[in-house]
Amino acid sequence: MAEGRIRTVTARPNAESLIKPGELVDLVEVTPLTLNDRRIYNQLLENAWDAIDKPVTHLIPKSALRGSHNSNDRVGESLERLMSAIVKVAVIWDGEPAIERVQLLGGNLESGRADGMLEYEIPARLRKIIGNSQVFARLQREVMFALSSKYALTLYEMVQKRGNLRWKASEKFTLDSLRGIMGVPKGKLTSWSNLKLRAIDPAVAEVKALSDFMVEIAPIKTGRAVTHVELRWWRKDGDATGAADRALQFSKVGRRVRAEGRTEELSVPGVGSLRARPAWLESRGAALQTATYETARLRHPGYDIYFIEGEWRSWAAGKEPATDPDRAFLAFFRSYAEKNPL
Repeated sequence: MAEGRIRTVTARPNAESLIKPGELVDLVEVTPLTLNDRRIYNQLLENAWDAIDKPVTHLIPKSALRGSHNSNDRVGESLERLMSAIVKVAVIWDGEPAIERVQLLGGNLESGRADGMLEYEIPARLRKIIGNSQVFARLQREVMFALSSKYALTLYEMVQKRGNLRWKASEKFTLDSLRGIMGVPKGKLTSWSNLKLRAIDPAVAEVKALSDFMVEIAPIKTGRAVTHVELRWWRKDGDATGAADRALQFSKVGRRVRAEGRTEELSVPGVGSLRARPAWLESRGAALQTATYETARLRHPGYDIYFIEGEWRSWAAGKEPATDPDRAFLAFFRSYAEKNPL
């Protein structure tokens, strides 16, 4: 959360939380990043914090970046995306607003050992931005790792940056700027209804459930079209804060069920019970085996399996029917998830 006009580099992380400069919260990604990329980057910033504005290299064990998976492959992929990512940061230049384009991560050296180290650099222009920063977000580690999408993590960071502002409890954004800050890929979720359904509503539900703040994103129309939104936030009372603490103890799917106000039983460990197949899919083809849908949910948590089925059936229309539709669907799902990471 923003904590007064002190230099951001003087704020200290602790066992429960880490610091992120405000300029790196409301940035626009030219190259969209995944949820895992964003988590890893926050960890790299924290690890370098004591000398974040100095022209030095930093060391971190690769194991600290792996999270719950055992492979270093995903860490390497995230590092490469972070190195190639260009972001636009709002800054002041000669007393006037300006846009600075910077890379998030500089050169790095990765040990070939699974238990080895990673040496990395923060780019010079980014060090200058961080050194001049006076606003920051304090992120709770437990919440950062509990949130299940990049949209939820970004919204959480936006609220944490603004949460302690006594003179402000809302902020307006153009729809395009919100898309940019949330990292919505170009050409995706182009309509307000899709953006709200697929990105905004799930993110708001999770942040409300897990953070110390209540959150709303309200549409603002110009004529008949939604052109702006208003982000609103306010601190929870004691009962709601306790509910957020309890929510962090639930499994990921259990948290999502509760965040959405649902109470159905979980039929598969770690995965929500399978809801009824939507009626609109009935005209697209016969349902697949129940085990196929369950497998898809286990392999790709967070995705709407029926939406992906619709995408698969649209892609397959006019092609030779698959010999094994269930296997073909799972193969398509894997490819779709790789191209459209959450």
